Amino acid sequence: MSDHYTLAFQLSPQDHSRLGELVGQLNAHLRLIEEQLHVQIESRGHLFQIIGDEGRCAQARFVIEHLYGQTGGGVLNLDDVHLALRDAGATLSGEIAARGEGQDIRIETRRGTISGRGSNQRRYLRRIFEHAVNFGIGPAGTGKTYLAVAAAVSYLAEDKVRKLVLVRPAVEAGERLGFLPGDMTQKVDPYLRPLYDALNDMLGGERVAKL
Repeated sequence: MSDHYTLAFQLSPQDHSRLGELVGQLNAHLRLIEEQLHVQIESRGHLFQIIGDEGRCAQARFVIEHLYGQTGGGVLNLDDVHLALRDAGATLSGEIAARGEGQDIRIETRRGTISGRGSNQRRYLRRIFEHAVNFGIGPAGTGKTYLAVAAAVSYLAEDKVRKLVLVRPAVEAGERLGFLPGDMTQKVDPYLRPLYDALNDMLGGERVAKL
């Protein structure tokens, strides 16, 4: 793997007191993570960027997010950081084994089990779980949106996220929305329809309405 891999992510909810507890005095906690995992950590507020080997970047992110989840109830110390580093090695090794190249990721939904049908879909689904930001490029009707929504539903069901934010380009290929009838919601909703259809399929319309 390349030592120049870059992983960017943002911590939430944003709380400056918790952030200060996370990084430690003079960024001591971040420095320890850098030394142990041989990565470079840059931060601006709650936005973090980790540079190094791809696997170690993923470990560093796990440690940072894990420690941030522990803040607010006391004072983190270097022992907590060491424990998180140990847990990161065990947890990510298990995830890599479970989601190895030769195994399918299977997502359980109301509709049933969802998994990639071909090698490209399986690879795409694995990348969604492995990286914070992914770009899926390909012809319409190849499952890009549906699989991405399935992954989001999986994280929601496992309480790894608190809510889903649906974002889709509403103006592309020179289109203009101004001439369309209705308010902005009525103009934009048709562009979000594939996302809503996938959510309704997996969760049911009643639950989607409550999200």
